[in-house]
Amino acid sequence: MDTHTARPSALTSAPGFTPGRPPEWDLTIFLHGDELQTALITLERNRRTFAWKCWDVDSDGLQLRLGPSAITLGGLLKHLALCEEMKFQSDLTGAPLLPEFRDIDHETTWDTWAWESAKDDDPEALRDLWVRAVHRSRDTLAAILAESGLDHAPAGGMSLRRLISDLIEEYARHTGHADFLREAVDGATGEGPPRNFPVP
Repeated sequence: MDTHTARPSALTSAPGFTPGRPPEWDLTIFLHGDELQTALITLERNRRTFAWKCWDVDSDGLQLRLGPSAITLGGLLKHLALCEEMKFQSDLTGAPLLPEFRDIDHETTWDTWAWESAKDDDPEALRDLWVRAVHRSRDTLAAILAESGLDHAPAGGMSLRRLISDLIEEYARHTGHADFLREAVDGATGEGPPRNFPVP
């Protein structure tokens, strides 16, 4: 399969995934898309499901903890925004992180920073930070895919294929955490958002 063929930039938000609009499914692409289409659809589905778990939750809900775990919905928003930045800005292109993530020793504070720093953050600011990071990731992917494919890799770095796979794994893991936290906040459950939930 040729993964080097340039793709239209619209594919960086995956077929049917347009920010701010509910998705319009192309069932053929969803069921039989190529490697790139499948990767992007899977990433966008995970992003949208995670967003749904964190929307319409107030400050108390975003700071709710379960048992001894430090994980909160607010912390997850910040953590996954940082993951987006690390994968698709720092690792892929060497671009600087968003200002909120600069001047922090992420190597030594990786296990605590997101949860601790999100405690006093405004709910809309947390959601906005995550959305901005996602939009930056899409823009970066569009630029890379206009010239290359999933095998693209910076010198000495991981391929775009690996970076997308890593981020899908990160979302899948933490959306499971978000499932439990959101149910504890207001009893809301479900595997995926309603059809009218917009794409962040």
